[in-house]
Amino acid sequence: MKKSLVALLAGVTVAGTALAGVGVSQASVEHRPAPVQYRPPLEATLQADADAMLKYGMPGVLAEVDTPRGNVTVRSGYGDLAKRTPVPWNAKFRIGSFTKSYVAATLLQLVGERKVSLEDKVDRYLPGVVEGNGNDGRKITVRQLLQHTSGLPEYTDGMDTYTSLPNFQKGRYDSWTDKELVALAMKFPPKFKPGAEWSYSNTNYTLAGMIIEKVTRHTWQHEVRKRIVAPLGLRDTSLPGTKLTVPKPHAVGYTRFPGPNATEENPDWSEQVDATILNPSYGGAAGEMISTTDDGNKFLKALMRGKVLRPAQLREMLRTVPTPEIYHSQLPGLRYGLGIMWVDNSCGGSWGHGGSIEGYWTRNGVTRDGSRAVTVSLNTDKSVPAAGVQPLKHDIALDLIDHALCGVR
Repeated sequence: MKKSLVALLAGVTVAGTALAGVGVSQASVEHRPAPVQYRPPLEATLQADADAMLKYGMPGVLAEVDTPRGNVTVRSGYGDLAKRTPVPWNAKFRIGSFTKSYVAATLLQLVGERKVSLEDKVDRYLPGVVEGNGNDGRKITVRQLLQHTSGLPEYTDGMDTYTSLPNFQKGRYDSWTDKELVALAMKFPPKFKPGAEWSYSNTNYTLAGMIIEKVTRHTWQHEVRKRIVAPLGLRDTSLPGTKLTVPKPHAVGYTRFPGPNATEENPDWSEQVDATILNPSYGGAAGEMISTTDDGNKFLKALMRGKVLRPAQLREMLRTVPTPEIYHSQLPGLRYGLGIMWVDNSCGGSWGHGGSIEGYWTRNGVTRDGSRAVTVSLNTDKSVPAAGVQPLKHDIALDLIDHALCGVR
């Protein structure tokens, strides 16, 4: 859950284990793979993709694809750099903004029950909450919150906890309420008039969680558990609230901070910092959840197969709007629905929603028919290429996700 759109979205992650510096693929990851008639066996291809991520500063990689013929899981690098141990096969991790898909689905269930309308104004449910500096909840719809077309400012712009190592060490255990997060956002003017443009803002989903609570009289976490996690049997998915720890087994989550001599051209990154333990309430409905690759795939497949939403609400979720071209080099053709993204690939495109929060990076994708899904977990939220390695021009997991969904087994 970062200020960077790509980190937040992408935002938008049975074979052997290759440890750091071993078995890195010689194939370039600078360009998206072109569709071809023949592909190597899926396990070998995904292993090479996972190995290739290590040179871009990933301590460890875990990826699982669910296909009609069974699951394929690969891992690479280290889950613990000090102990030089691999990422656990069944590792739990913070999923960051992938949380938004669960929250959007929960709110859309309430729409299907006629308890909420997508065209209702935010102020109907949260009177007086969105106001100040030109922000006006009387002019923003529920749809615009879920779609990121509200124009609302980003609440993380008002936080300094995650801007430097000293600030992080001082504030990593602090609790935040939804009202406090929205109040941070209200210190800034809107980015544009509601519905005029598209801009990713975590504030939208903090408010979505608050609407769920207003309508149901339960926390948004309670409703997500009751409506999605429990019915789908997502036994390793949790909503921690203010709980500091990640359930075992898990990889250590690492992050970095700009150094004292940082410039825009050279961030002067610090060494890896263990960020596993922190208070995720600053993410809340925008990014606090914890899950696994297996549970992530189960949710995405169930969503596409109509097991989470009624047909009318699923259609609304998948109605997309274009995003600014500046993001398309990272995520080709990126379009945004209601808590879900569509991204182009070599076999017609996929749906998903990645996420980032200190220590962990999640990427994923699912085919429209729900027949194949892939989730990738990286145990850092910063990509810092090794010496002599050029930064990637596209999202780090784009090739692996393409191969997972478009390849053969």
